[in-house]
Parts: sequence; structure tokens; C-alpha cells
Amino acid sequence: MDLQQLGRRICILGPSNSGKSTLAQAIGDKLQLDVIHLDRLYHYPATRWQARPPAEFSALHQAAIDRDSWVIDGNYSRLLAPRLQRASGFILLNVSPSVSLLRYFRRTWSQQRIGGLDIARDRISWEMIRYITGTAPAKQQALAEVIAAQPQAKVMISSCAGLKHYYQHWALSFPTSGASSQAR
Repeated sequence: MDLQQLGRRICILGPSNSGKSTLAQAIGDKLQLDVIHLDRLYHYPATRWQARPPAEFSALHQAAIDRDSWVIDGNYSRLLAPRLQRASGFILLNVSPSVSLLRYFRRTWSQQRIGGLDIARDRISWEMIRYITGTAPAKQQALAEVIAAQPQAKVMISSCAGLKHYYQHWALSFPTSGASSQAR
């Protein structure tokens, strides 16, 4: 599938550390779309992952998806339904828990990451390890079923090789860490 077939409102979903934010940034750069990282909407800026109240996050989420065009990354299943309705296309990253875990460890050693908060670094935690290896795989299966049922264009990517294929097929440039922009 060509990238343009996904339209101008592209929703990228998948487990933690699957490459959603980096892919969103690459697509946003290529198509000149606003890039919206849900982690940045959910957490207050310049904090160490302090969450916003649900109503505030919902309002920011709605304002973001009401735009004419965007590429948005993140799951936040509580607010998935309105995104499903507004999206013109979906990309589901369905990488294995072992890949997500390896990327999680790598992320904790990085100074900055695309889609992260400016001053917050990821730290290794048993809670996150349990989530990646236990909770996320079950949620991912349910998410895959929801996305498969959507009528919009969709791309399902289930491996690192598959992700690399689409970077090449869509002629995407791999963005550098910290190059992320919330919106153009």
C-alpha cells in the first residue's frame, strides 16, 4: 500500500516501545502533517511523567483529532473510539514483546527520544517490564481485532523487517532523537 492511501489523518497504534513515535515523526516529516504524540498530550510538559486529569487530556485529544490533518501515535484506549472515527487510515505495529523489551532497555539509556517529554528520561522499572511482557500482548490482540474491523485503509506490521520494508517503500527518513515536533 502506498503511504498516500492512508490519507491525511493517520493513526499509529501498537505496544510500548514498538516504534510508533519514530514512525509518526518520519511520516509527518514526509507528508508535512502535524505530528501528535499522545504521551505528550497525556503528561504535563517539563515534568517527570506527571499525568493530566482525564478531562483535560480528553479535551486536548479532541482538539488534536479535530484538525484537518495529522499523524498521531499512541494507544490510550479510553479515547480510541473518537480517533477511530476521525482517522483516514491506520498503521498497527504488532512487534513481539521481546522486541519491545529490547527497545525499552535501549530507550532508558538514551538522553532523548522522539515523542518523550523534554526533561523526563525513561527509567527501568519492573512495572514496565511486566506490562511489556504480560499485559501488553493481550491488549495488542484485542487492538488488532478492533483495527481489522475498521473500514479505513490499514497497514499491519508485525516485525522489525516489516517496519524496515515500509520505511524503504514509503521513502521515509529515519528522524533523529529529539527532532520531534508536537505540531507544525
